[in-house]
Amino acid sequence: MIAEVIVDVAAHPIDRPFDYAIPKRVEVLAEPGMRVKVPFGNRKVLGFITKMKESSDFDPKRLKPVHELMDVTPVLNEELLQMAQWMKKQTVCFEIDALQVMVPAALRAKYEKRFVLNATLEEIAPPLRPYFENRSFIRLQDAVDVYALLKKEMDKGTIVADTDIQQQTAVKKVRMIHIAETSEVLEAIEIRANAKQQLKLMEYFLKNTGQSIESSQLQKLAGVSLPTIYSLVDKGAAQISNMESYRDPKLLSTIEHKESLQLTGAQQTAFDQIESALNTSKTFLLHGITGSGKTEIYLQTIDQVLKQGKEAIMLVPEISLTPQMTIRFKERFGDQVAVLHSGLSAGEKYDEWRKIQRAEVKVVVGARSAIFAPFQNLGLIILDEEHESSYKQDDSPRYHARDMAIWRSEYHNCPVILGSATPSLESYARAQKGVYELLVLEKRAKNQPLPAVHIVDMREELRNGNRSMFSVQLADAIRDRLEKKQQTVLFLNKRGYSSFVLCRDCGTVMQCPNCDISLTYHRSSEMMKCHYCGYDERVPTKCPECESEHIRFFGTGTQKVEEELAKVVPEARVLRMDVDTTRTKGAHEKILSAFGEGKADILLGTQMIAKGLDFPNITLVGVLSADTTLHLPDFRAAEKTYQLLTQVSGRAGRGVLPGTVFVQSYTPEHYAITLAKDQLYEPFYEQEMAMRRASGYPPYYFVVNIQFTHEDLMTVAEYADQTVRYLKGQLSPNTLIIGPSASLISRVNNRYRYQCLIKYKKESKLIDTMQQLIKIHRTEWLKKGATLSIDMNPTSVM
Repeated sequence: MIAEVIVDVAAHPIDRPFDYAIPKRVEVLAEPGMRVKVPFGNRKVLGFITKMKESSDFDPKRLKPVHELMDVTPVLNEELLQMAQWMKKQTVCFEIDALQVMVPAALRAKYEKRFVLNATLEEIAPPLRPYFENRSFIRLQDAVDVYALLKKEMDKGTIVADTDIQQQTAVKKVRMIHIAETSEVLEAIEIRANAKQQLKLMEYFLKNTGQSIESSQLQKLAGVSLPTIYSLVDKGAAQISNMESYRDPKLLSTIEHKESLQLTGAQQTAFDQIESALNTSKTFLLHGITGSGKTEIYLQTIDQVLKQGKEAIMLVPEISLTPQMTIRFKERFGDQVAVLHSGLSAGEKYDEWRKIQRAEVKVVVGARSAIFAPFQNLGLIILDEEHESSYKQDDSPRYHARDMAIWRSEYHNCPVILGSATPSLESYARAQKGVYELLVLEKRAKNQPLPAVHIVDMREELRNGNRSMFSVQLADAIRDRLEKKQQTVLFLNKRGYSSFVLCRDCGTVMQCPNCDISLTYHRSSEMMKCHYCGYDERVPTKCPECESEHIRFFGTGTQKVEEELAKVVPEARVLRMDVDTTRTKGAHEKILSAFGEGKADILLGTQMIAKGLDFPNITLVGVLSADTTLHLPDFRAAEKTYQLLTQVSGRAGRGVLPGTVFVQSYTPEHYAITLAKDQLYEPFYEQEMAMRRASGYPPYYFVVNIQFTHEDLMTVAEYADQTVRYLKGQLSPNTLIIGPSASLISRVNNRYRYQCLIKYKKESKLIDTMQQLIKIHRTEWLKKGATLSIDMNPTSVM
């Protein structure tokens, strides 16, 4: 038998299957989807079997044999192998990258160089013998002192260099103690009268005959040490075995089962439409305002899928949403739920993945990568908050979870639900065209009113002498909630950089005359630049509109807000939730749990607190600066601002108490802010689509972002220029190529960055041209230190 293997070498000429002979001893085991160790050049590498066949076009005598099977059963099924080939084409990546992203990190190989003894101990130099006395190899890092001697032995052939491949995390084993079946066996064992620990343990054994118990548990319950257990095992009172065990990702609390809730009329209509399409590959866009009960529809639809004996994947965009969502799913489906997100350790992820692969669970809740859960009989895929940019992978393969979900739905003939209060323009446009089926929830599930939203003009606050980051109204509202023992969420969207230049008197933001986008402040040159068309100008000393000299570079951070809060309301208990405070494992759960239990009055955070949180005691939400994302040099800036403001407003008034929201802004008249006030999605969609049509951006055009980096500025500019000339020669005249220009952050890690944009409606040669471009880069530019990355349909072009 011959195996076609994709090897773990990310290089263009090697991005194809290689034929290897399957040794007779493992022929019966080998299957597509298994990982193997194979000889490649003068080393061994990991590979994936993608196909088995009877014969090869190569000379059978020259075919190298597979060195070792890494798995007993395939880690990838036929569906995922097909999907990897589709991903390779769609995202312009190497097939090995697509295959690797589908398996948990624990299964990715770690390579270790070592020297292996190829003769008897007596045949090698005496100083080397102690190194090989207890084992047949020595690791590279342990051989530093004897390199010269090893080299001589390698020349003689008595020692050979080898590469060992191991997976990063092993299966967890626990020591199990199996107590003898009958008391007669135990009573026949003699124990000395002064062996008090053994007598104590024997007493426990006599009360629990025939039981099996984990050794660590036994030590606690019987109050004895491990040597005592071994002593009685030696005497025949029990047996020891090592048993496989799952690492359990701890949840916030013990979970009680909860029954389904009664659906409202609108929820029932949406549910009925999805239920009637359960065995079709339809894509539904569930557009429901914040608090309209989308999650209950998800839960009840999954319940129907499980009754059909099928499985479901539920994706959430942020790790911070996973704890709450997981609890709701565990309450409904108990042990049938597995959890996959970046907050788990590699071992925990591996164990959750194995539960899925072994069909021990039926539902997966997780972030982006959970879309690759190795289910065999999928009945439903859900993307909650489908508009979120975190569903797009940042590095190769740059896939979007929504595209993967739709591909899998077609393979399994099952529906996809895309849920959001603020759908992405692309999804809503597809729903308008009938590509997706639109389902609408216009009211909150418990008929609570939407929170009252007040837009605060910070220019007025400045004129009245308030230079604080809290308006008078917001500060008063915070004090009022403290008195009433109600909770407040303060949101600072610090995703942008302190990048735009603003007049603090009239609110004017310095704009590019050629593009509807703000100019970016470059401190090193004191220049303002446009990253779309290359226009630049010096920072003005006076505002061009009102001639004020109060020109500022806008931006502030959560720590600064925390300090200010201590001055405004010193008695308040504040929890901060941002990248800095959530670095440690389980930090998200701890912070949200503490807030949910009322241990803090104010939750201050970045976009990770903007969505999905459902706490009934939150009655006030404050958005400290609505302008942070609004003036970023990105065509999605207004859309992201509208989405964020709508989502964060939806955190207030979800219980019995009514909610209030204060949105602070220096440009309160912008349509993204005024329409978010009343959650008016359709008017926003119409206005933003008109802007996109005029400027030629998605959904009217597809976009590809190509980025170049190099340590030398002139070199990276030259490669970018060469690429643009090459693209113009290959692609059709209707395809627009913008650039090259310096990236927004023009230097990262001492590497200069340039980019160019391709805009197209139809381009038959695009994928082939991109593949060819990668080939040129890999064969010529890479040797000179240049890197190239291609992002098809990017979520941002900054």
